[in-house]
Amino acid sequence: MKFTEQIPRKPVSKKEMMKRVARFSQIKGSDGGLPDSYMPGAERILYNVIGFQPPETEDEGVVSPVGEAAARMAAVKISEGFNLGYCRALPGKGPMMHNHDTNETFIGITGLWRASWENEQGKVEHVDLKPLDVISFPPGAIRRFENVTKGPADEYSILMFVIAGDAPGAEFTAEAMEQLDAAGLLGDDLPKASVKSTRGKITAAPKRRASARGKVQKKAAKKAN
Repeated sequence: MKFTEQIPRKPVSKKEMMKRVARFSQIKGSDGGLPDSYMPGAERILYNVIGFQPPETEDEGVVSPVGEAAARMAAVKISEGFNLGYCRALPGKGPMMHNHDTNETFIGITGLWRASWENEQGKVEHVDLKPLDVISFPPGAIRRFENVTKGPADEYSILMFVIAGDAPGAEFTAEAMEQLDAAGLLGDDLPKASVKSTRGKITAAPKRRASARGKVQKKAAKKAN
């Protein structure tokens, strides 16, 4: 029987394919660039493995899920409708409650991770993910994750996340932003983010731009004058 292929073939050279290979030991991550990056208990390192780009409009409150710095240093630089990254965090650490404008799927890699969300009554529910367990959040679901691994307090665990879109946006809840504001963590005088490899090496991050909040305030001041 003769078959007719419907999907066009596209030969790819090894040189081009090597641009799509990410070696775990060479991936660079960032520990900053998000509103809650320096909130005690929310510290984590986010690695942009495939695709993440900054949202089209980095407006006040809307940020890249991997933060400002990591969104600009994907290991595999493609725009093909999805993004993939890793989070490394110590026990007890994880982001504050937030939202996404596209699907976000978590896959446990090492350790035990708690994925929490807000239900219809506004109450928080959760499931714990062992290695290779998966949970997939629809757009709009208020969620967070936390490393709940029992063991040494200085031992990192890894969570993988796959997020739909080419330049997805994330937004922290109003309650989270109020807590950050009260803690003085929404200004432009925060520490610079650092770039960290999976081997633990630390280098300076790209020069930190003024936060979206700061840019909006400066624009408003200009108009007022």
